[in-house]
Amino acid sequence: MTDLTNKTVDQIWLDIERVMNENPIPFKDLNVIYQFDLTGEDGGTFQLVFSSETVKVLRNEFKEPKCTLKMKVTDFKKFLQGTMNSAAAFMMGKLKVQGSIGLALKLESLLGEYEL
Repeated sequence: MTDLTNKTVDQIWLDIERVMNENPIPFKDLNVIYQFDLTGEDGGTFQLVFSSETVKVLRNEFKEPKCTLKMKVTDFKKFLQGTMNSAAAFMMGKLKVQGSIGLALKLESLLGEYEL
């Protein structure tokens, strides 16, 4: 996976949306909304919306999420790069999950299918 250290969170979300829509097969049956509450420099609230074999990132218009992940921007980048797994982050208090923990684990495995 590429180094995300110098990318802004907005650039990362654009990459996620583009790369996932280029290959929707891994999430073709997924219809769910994930919310990310990212703190720290360049943070914010983002939603990853899976529906009808497409994925869309929302920044300002929010829907009701099934799973909310709260973490620092630096930990979010580590999570995406695969250098921090969600279970360890959760146990260390670096990741807080509201809603379905199962969906959070599914997301980690799903994101692992893509190269950002």
